[in-house]
Amino acid sequence: MTLLLTGYEPFGDHDENPSAMVARELDGEEIAGHEISGHVLPVQFDRTASEMQNLIETHDPTAIVATGLAAGRAGISVERVGINVNDCGSTPDNADAEPRNERIRPGNQAGFFATLPVVSVVEELLERGIPAHVSNTAGTHLCNNILYSTQAYLEAEKLDTPMGFVHLPCTPGMAAQRARDGNGTSGASVKPSLSLAMQAEAIRRTFDTTLNG
Repeated sequence: MTLLLTGYEPFGDHDENPSAMVARELDGEEIAGHEISGHVLPVQFDRTASEMQNLIETHDPTAIVATGLAAGRAGISVERVGINVNDCGSTPDNADAEPRNERIRPGNQAGFFATLPVVSVVEELLERGIPAHVSNTAGTHLCNNILYSTQAYLEAEKLDTPMGFVHLPCTPGMAAQRARDGNGTSGASVKPSLSLAMQAEAIRRTFDTTLNG
């Protein structure tokens, strides 16, 4: 019995990605008799969805949690919905693709809700003293893409596997580095951050709440 966890490789001007670090750290851990299988996805619009689908076909997971970096957010963001649009904004993917106002999939399905118990997960994290909130926007980059495209795939295959997306903030080391790069000694702001240990615990609690929900 497998719990599928994915993170993303570094992208843009980030040298690290805590979602990749958490996926690697939790790989092989057990929660309620289920083993976490952690994987790092490429930040590429033309590869990510198919790689996730291959992982689902290979592992037949009991639950799926995809994660990614939201560098400006102050805590754990549990996403409620993915929308049918790719738009890279100011950040091309790692293959230099720059989609603008493109559909992820043809058709009229505007969005898919996460099937994890979003509110219950956030309640559990807050009870554990982990800063967290329900987020109603996963953006339009690859974090949104993986939520929308995976839910579309699960529906098409008639799979009732709980799945959702969790945005993670910077680690303190990342925040300090960005402050150094941004003249933090001259009054520049510091990105909000959470320790990697707290971020990893948030994902453990997300899986545990999903299994018990």
